[in-house]
Amino acid sequence: MRRIISAFAIIFLGATAAWSAEPGTLTSLRAIHALSNAEASRGLPVAFEGIVTYYDRSDVNLFVEDQGAAIYVETAINQDIAPGDRVLVRGKTEASFRPEIVGDRITVIGKGLLPDPQEAQFDQMIRGELDCMRVKVHATVASADIVAFQGQRSIYMRLRMEGGFIGAAVFSTDVAMTRQLRGADVEVTGLVAGKFDNKNQLTGILLEVSSLADIRILKPANYTPESLPITPMDKVLTGYHVLDQSHRVRVQGTITYFEPGSVAVLQSGDKNIWITTRSEEPLRIGNAADATGYPDISGELLALTNGVIRDNGVASPIPPRPVSQTEIASGSYARDLVSIEGKVLAQVRQAAQDEYVLTANSQVFSAIYHQPALMTGQHLQPMHRLPIGAIVRVTGISMVNYGSNPFQLSQGPVSFSLLLRSTDDIQIVAKPSWRTVQNLTGLLAVLVLILVAFGIRHWLLDRQLHRQTLALAARSEAEAALERRMAQLEQRRSRILENINKSRPLAEIIEQIIQLVSFTLNGSPCRCEIAGADPLGQLWADSAGKHILRQEIISHSGLVLGVLSAAFDEQNQALPDETEALAVGTQLATLAIETQRVYSDLIYRSKFDLLTDSHNRFSLEENLDALIKLACQNASTFGLVYIDLDKFKSINDLYGHHVGDAYLQEAATRMARQLRADDVLARVGGDEFVVLLPTVHSHAEVAEIAQRLEHSFADPLYADGHVLHGSASVGFALYPDDGATRDSILKAADAAMYVAKQTKDIIAC
Repeated sequence: MRRIISAFAIIFLGATAAWSAEPGTLTSLRAIHALSNAEASRGLPVAFEGIVTYYDRSDVNLFVEDQGAAIYVETAINQDIAPGDRVLVRGKTEASFRPEIVGDRITVIGKGLLPDPQEAQFDQMIRGELDCMRVKVHATVASADIVAFQGQRSIYMRLRMEGGFIGAAVFSTDVAMTRQLRGADVEVTGLVAGKFDNKNQLTGILLEVSSLADIRILKPANYTPESLPITPMDKVLTGYHVLDQSHRVRVQGTITYFEPGSVAVLQSGDKNIWITTRSEEPLRIGNAADATGYPDISGELLALTNGVIRDNGVASPIPPRPVSQTEIASGSYARDLVSIEGKVLAQVRQAAQDEYVLTANSQVFSAIYHQPALMTGQHLQPMHRLPIGAIVRVTGISMVNYGSNPFQLSQGPVSFSLLLRSTDDIQIVAKPSWRTVQNLTGLLAVLVLILVAFGIRHWLLDRQLHRQTLALAARSEAEAALERRMAQLEQRRSRILENINKSRPLAEIIEQIIQLVSFTLNGSPCRCEIAGADPLGQLWADSAGKHILRQEIISHSGLVLGVLSAAFDEQNQALPDETEALAVGTQLATLAIETQRVYSDLIYRSKFDLLTDSHNRFSLEENLDALIKLACQNASTFGLVYIDLDKFKSINDLYGHHVGDAYLQEAATRMARQLRADDVLARVGGDEFVVLLPTVHSHAEVAEIAQRLEHSFADPLYADGHVLHGSASVGFALYPDDGATRDSILKAADAAMYVAKQTKDIIAC
C-alpha cells in the first residue's frame, strides 16, 4: 500500500511541477538535449525530473538520468541527495561541451532505481556519445594514486582500454586499495564526466565513481613492484609496446604559425589546432590551408601529429585578438593568434632562440622567437634589441602551461608565453622614461658625492661635541633600556593573566610564559614539558656544554603538573634572579593549567550526564533546536526516539542505588553501541533517555533503530556482581510529520513510548 501511495505522490509532484512551470520552461531531458549551445546560452528555465546517478556532498557535480538521456547539473554542496533519489530539478540552461544546467533548487520527490550501466567502449566515449551517462567499462589499471582536490583526497586511476587511456576518480584515501588496483584488470562503473580545455573541447575521458564498491577487480596484477626484475636504464625500451589504430583526419584553417620541420598552427574562428610536422616546404602565414595528421593531446590541448600541410595559396588572414593579461592567463585563447602590451624587463639570446621577458599588470611572461635553422658554418642574425623599460605590443601564438593535477586542468593554466613568428611581431609603443635605473643611479652618485663632502665637514665639527656627550648618552640609554625592559615584562605578565582569564588555549598561554621567562633571562632558550602534552618552547638536542636549570610546576594540591627549564652556558651558573624568573614562570603556568582544567570541567558538566557519560537534557535541547533550524532551512527530516527503562525503581529498591547506577551505565553503553557516529544519546531523567537521529528519511528507518535499541536489553545485564534482566519501552517520532517544534516532537515520541509501555503491561497481565 505504501508503494502505491509513494507512486501516486511522485506522479502528483511531477504533474504539479509541470503545471506550475512558467510558459517556455523545458520539462524533459530530451527537450534540453535538442537545444544548441547558442540556445542554451540564453539561460532558458527548466523544471524536469530524473534519477540521481552521481552526487558527492563535498562537490557541486550532480548527474541526472531519465529515459535514456543524461545531463550534468551544477548545484550546491552538502545537499541531502544520494544516488537513486528521484529529484525535481529547477534551474536554467548554459552552454558548455553540450547544454548543461545550473541548478537553482533540487527537490527529492521519491526513491527510484539506478539505471543499469551501459557497456561502454573507448571510441563511444571519446566521440562524446555517452556524455553524462552511467556506464561500465573493462580496463587495465595503468596507475592509481591519491590526489588532492578541493580539500579532499581522491584515488585517481589511469585506465588502459582497447582504443586508449581514460581517467577515473573516487573519493577515498585507501592506500592499500591503490596497491591492489595497479596492474589489475577491473570493471568500473561510473559517470562519463569528460576532460575539457578552456574552450569546452573534449580532450579526454574522466569517470566519476561514487564509491570503491563500484570498482570490481576481475584479475589481480600478476606482479608486485618488488617482484619486477631490475632493468638497466638504457634498456627500458625493451618493455615498450604500443598498438595504435588511430586514423588520419583532415582539418582546414588559416596558417597562424609555422616553424619548418617542427610545428604549425591552424586557426578557424575560435578553434585552433597544433600540428607537428617534419615538412620544411614553405608555408605562408595568413593563407588558408588543409592539414592531415593523427589525433593527439599536447599540453592538455588538441593536436595532430605527423602532419602534412597543403598551402591553398588563398589569403585568409586572421587579425590578432587584443587581449589582457587576465584573459590570456585564463587559457580561453590558448594557441590563438593574440596581441598584448607589456613592459620589457630583460632580453636573452640563447643557442637557437631569442627570449624577451615582459610584465603586464604584475604578471611576468616571455615572448620567444625561434631562430630559423642554419646550415653548418652560418651564424645567427643579431638579436633585435629593445630598450629596457619600453612598452611594447607583442603578437604571437598564446602558449599556456597546465599543472599536473588531473582535477584542476579546467581551472586554467599556471603560466603563459607567446611564440613570435618574426621580429616584426614586436612593436615599441612607448619608449622608456628618462627615470631609468641607470639615469637615477648616475644622479644618485652625484648627490652622494655632495653629501659626502658636507658630511665630512660636519663630522669634523661635531666630533669633539660627540666625544663629550657620549658617556651621558650611554648612561641615559641604559636607564631608558631598563625602564623599557621593566615595562615590557609587566606588559607581558598582564597579557598572560588576561588570556588566562579569557580561557585562551593552554598551549598559547604556555608559549607566552616561555617567552616571558626567556625574555627575563636575556634570550636563554627555555622549554616547558606538561604531562600528557608535547614539549613547547625551544628544544635542545643535547645538553653538552650547557647548564640546565629546572623547576617543577606544582598544583595547589601538591601534584607535579610539569617542568619548566632553561639552558645556560656551562661556565655561567644560575643566579638568584634566574631562579626567581623560573619561579614566576612556574607560578603562572600552575595558574593557567588549573584554570583551564576548571573551565573544561565546568563546560563538560554543563553538557554531559556524569553518571552515564551521555548528553544531559540541556545539551539535548541545544542539539534539538539546532537540528530543527537546519531541517527548516534544508527541508529535511530527522528522527527522535524516547526510551524508558522498565521497572528501574524496583532495581534500586531491591539492590540499592549503587547497583542501580551500574545498571544505568551498562544500559547507556549498550544503547550507544546501536547508534551511528552522528546520532546523539541523552539522559533526560532518572531512567529516561532520548536519541536524536539527524540522518533518517522515513518512519521505517527510525523504527529500525528504535527496534535495535529495544533489543539491546535482550541479554542479561551484569551490575556490581548481580545478573539483571532488563527491558525498555521505546517510542519514536519523525520531524516534521509528528511534530514541528521541540516540545511537540518530544511529546509525540513520549506519547508513543507511553503507548508501548501500556501495551507491554497489558500483554504481561
